[in-house]
Amino acid sequence: QVQLVESGGGSVQAGGSLRLSCAASGDAASRYYMGWFRQGPGKEREGVAAISRSGRTTVADSVKGRFTISKDNGKNILYLQMNSLKLEDTAMYICAADLYYHELDFGYRYWGQGTQVTVSS
Repeated sequence: QVQLVESGGGSVQAGGSLRLSCAASGDAASRYYMGWFRQGPGKEREGVAAISRSGRTTVADSVKGRFTISKDNGKNILYLQMNSLKLEDTAMYICAADLYYHELDFGYRYWGQGTQVTVSS
């Protein structure tokens, strides 16, 4: 069983930055594949970014060049650095983990509760 706890969300003006964190239980950050997903108001859940155990990353086209996924295996924390935020980035951001790599698909076994990001003009 892997527990995931997100933090770092909040309200920010368009063009601003936020860094989200996802604290994983045990040594999940080094043993598991992990990803960030989001679900905006009235929208379907979408994959944002994913990272393999070796550190290879996949980023959705909608956030490419603005968002960066990374992890600290020693601290067991997954990060999502979000820059140049847009109104359409407003969403609940959720991290996920699995022993198998699903990239931006929804097949991850373990999910956090999410942290809300609200971007205003």
